[in-house]
Amino acid sequence: MTGQNILITGANTGIGLATARVFASRGDRVFVACRDDAGARALSERIQQESGYRLEVFALDLARFESVRGCAEQFARLAIPLHVLINNAGVAGKRARTASGFELAFGVNHLGHFLLTQLLLPQLRAAGRARVVTLASKAHYAAPGIDWNAVTKKTRTITGLAEYSASKLANVLFSAELARRLAGTGITTYSLHPGVVASDAWRHMPQPARWFYTRGMLTPEQGALTSIYCATAPELAAESGLYYDDQRQKVPSEPAQDRALAAELWDRSVEWTRAS
Repeated sequence: MTGQNILITGANTGIGLATARVFASRGDRVFVACRDDAGARALSERIQQESGYRLEVFALDLARFESVRGCAEQFARLAIPLHVLINNAGVAGKRARTASGFELAFGVNHLGHFLLTQLLLPQLRAAGRARVVTLASKAHYAAPGIDWNAVTKKTRTITGLAEYSASKLANVLFSAELARRLAGTGITTYSLHPGVVASDAWRHMPQPARWFYTRGMLTPEQGALTSIYCATAPELAAESGLYYDDQRQKVPSEPAQDRALAAELWDRSVEWTRAS
């Protein structure tokens, strides 16, 4: 299907931008939600001048719940259905807490997207059939679980990779739990590993660790392929809550298959996003 409404977070660069270009070239109406609002608008204008493709820009800072609510309200005011939501934005390698009080990777990669998805459910339901695609990572295999105390504090490790892995585990758990809760609604969900991509997600990692970790990685265009597959493939229409890698279904880690952990993550995420 073309001519759909697509919202992609963090689509002013990297995998998200590569994904947005593909959908725009198909004739879809593409909304890019980015923290760098001015930069995204300038980029959108340049893309339109170069190719004729138009990207519509929303301001979104996933580290601030008030910004997430503002983005969802802006989309709701358009009074149009949302056919595909791609939770693409991510951060890694920086030691910090979000403005809303959570470990940076967990707060941005999981909680910000959790809240945005909840707020956009009315627009997703209005589409009749819709898909929620969440970019996780094979890094989730390295996470033994989620330390509920640690995710409310500043990043502890120097590289932030342990926290990143936990946030990506949360992405897989969230997608699976969302699928269970939306069963029968026409909304299907997918989590995925985009490949190891040299994207801006690693911009905060200190050098030379960043160079060492990102050498030999895929291009953003290559990294976008599985996102596009999960968002469009007809054969996935009846599947939901599964995990994909290289455009194929793959079994996630054992903790990622823990339904009790997924339910607890959901309940805590509801409480945290409601209270902030």
